[in-house]
Amino acid sequence: MKGLEQAGAGTAVALDAAAATTSASIPAQRWWRVIPPILMVCIVSDMDRVNIAFAMPGGMGDALGIGASMAGLAGGIFFVGYLFLQIPGGKLAVRGSGRNFIAWSMLAWAVISVLTGLVRNQTELLVLRFALGVAEGGMLPVVLTMVGNWFPDHERGRANALVIMFVPIAGIITAPLSGLVIAALDWRWLFIVEGLISLVCLAVWWKLACDRPEQASWISPDEKAYIQTRLHEEAQRSAVAGAPTGRGAPGTRAVLAQILAQGVIWQLIAVNFLYQMGIYGYTLWLPTILKGLTGGGMGQVGMLAMLPYVGTMAGILVISTLSDRTGRRKVFVVWPLLGFAACLAGSVWCHGNTWLAYGLLVGSGFFLQSAAGVFWTMPPRLLAAEQAGVARGVINALGNLGGFCGPYAAGVLIERIGAGAGVYLLVAALVLASALAATLPGRCR
Repeated sequence: MKGLEQAGAGTAVALDAAAATTSASIPAQRWWRVIPPILMVCIVSDMDRVNIAFAMPGGMGDALGIGASMAGLAGGIFFVGYLFLQIPGGKLAVRGSGRNFIAWSMLAWAVISVLTGLVRNQTELLVLRFALGVAEGGMLPVVLTMVGNWFPDHERGRANALVIMFVPIAGIITAPLSGLVIAALDWRWLFIVEGLISLVCLAVWWKLACDRPEQASWISPDEKAYIQTRLHEEAQRSAVAGAPTGRGAPGTRAVLAQILAQGVIWQLIAVNFLYQMGIYGYTLWLPTILKGLTGGGMGQVGMLAMLPYVGTMAGILVISTLSDRTGRRKVFVVWPLLGFAACLAGSVWCHGNTWLAYGLLVGSGFFLQSAAGVFWTMPPRLLAAEQAGVARGVINALGNLGGFCGPYAAGVLIERIGAGAGVYLLVAALVLASALAATLPGRCR
């Protein structure tokens, strides 16, 4: 069996290399027509998700009487609501229209963002943050499934990475914008302005987005045939490699049962959970850490917070390109996680040296999302196409609970012990995530 698996893996690598050579002569409009609207939606969603990180030190905390643990809860409760539409979103993107799903989601989160600017107490804030999580919950499995409809496996690492690029781009936009809006107006206008931006982007999404090649009027026959042929070949290879396929078109419950019975899915969930603890713990507390480190105003904090996200952009491009060129997936998840942990720990150790600590925070930014695009290439390698959309939802839903635990637990430790304790918790989560990723099956390579 081991020999057959190795032979199958070698055949897959050879086929991917041949496909990469063939695709050089195929038109590539999909890169310019599919990725930009998806990237735009993800950027806007992240802006609405993380603007609370700037609002808290920018006046919201004082206005509503919010301490560090409540700030962590308000930042993290988003991910409890985030659970609800993950699986329906992934399923709908496989069988229905991800374009329509995202359009309704954008409308909902735009309204919720504006209402957040009008909150009067902590309870209203928690309710709206939970509702925002519900509204944004199906986005990532939907857009990743849409990417999977357009890009064969040997291109998918780069395509996923371009989508994941929304994190640094959103950070680069959100950080100075948030600082300037708060400095010029106040924290309430931050939510209102960014909610209105979502409504403008909704109109652009509706005009440009398309679910599948067969629905696009702009795609050439050669490019359409190439995509469909490659995806069909991948489905056949997945079946030969032993990924469970089932018979007919099983319902969501049947597919869920098949997925949850596999130990590797729980391993992927655990890796994602711990990774999200680190990502969102860092994202939520970065403005507060920078404000404490430099003693500057929100305008200065917003400008300083840009550079870590420039590093994030570089990290995503470098790691995803290396992964696609070598065909190796697992190693390019393991080492970026360790790099993230090391830089984050170093920022605490060097806290007495402001600029060295800041440099290590920028280094943390480089590794912040560098493993994410590679990580999301793994489910299609382990599962049949019918299961992959639902699996993305399950992995993202349960894994993103780390986005609740990381900010909240770090907030409690910051309030009771100190900032260093909160950061070390995130470091421990990242190291454990790296160890778990290192033990994933060989098919993930």
